[in-house]
Amino acid sequence: MKNFLTRNKSRIIKSVIAAASIITVLGGTLVLAEPGDTDDPVVTKSYIVDVVVPQLKAYVEQKVSGGSSDAYSDKFTVVNVNAGQKVIFDGGAEFILRKGGGTIIGTEQGGISDTTYGYDLPNGSEMPSNHLLIVPRDDGRGFTATNDVIVMIKGGYSFR
Repeated sequence: MKNFLTRNKSRIIKSVIAAASIITVLGGTLVLAEPGDTDDPVVTKSYIVDVVVPQLKAYVEQKVSGGSSDAYSDKFTVVNVNAGQKVIFDGGAEFILRKGGGTIIGTEQGGISDTTYGYDLPNGSEMPSNHLLIVPRDDGRGFTATNDVIVMIKGGYSFR
């Protein structure tokens, strides 16, 4: 055995260095992978409970109730709203007033986020034209059309 070690010493050292290098590279890749990233195939219980189940529930409820929108569309939809109609949005919905006018429907927890100017539009305020507005929660926020309105909507909504 001693002869074998002395004859193949450099080969053994090279093999050990190569194996250590491979283990280091693979270990570094696993350590640097972000949780939930495409490089991390593990799905956690909290992701399923906090993200997937609420989305699935909202989708099924919308389809069963005959909702007026596709809550998961990544494109804006042009919607005509008659004077006096109310539009109530799902949480996370985005909309832009293109024509007409409306009054914001807010709740006790706040109004609708005007991301163009960076402030909250409270209940009863006039809806600005050509501003990106975002509804932060699914709690009855929306707008009432004061005259015929054309609005671009991304996300879930319903008429009331």
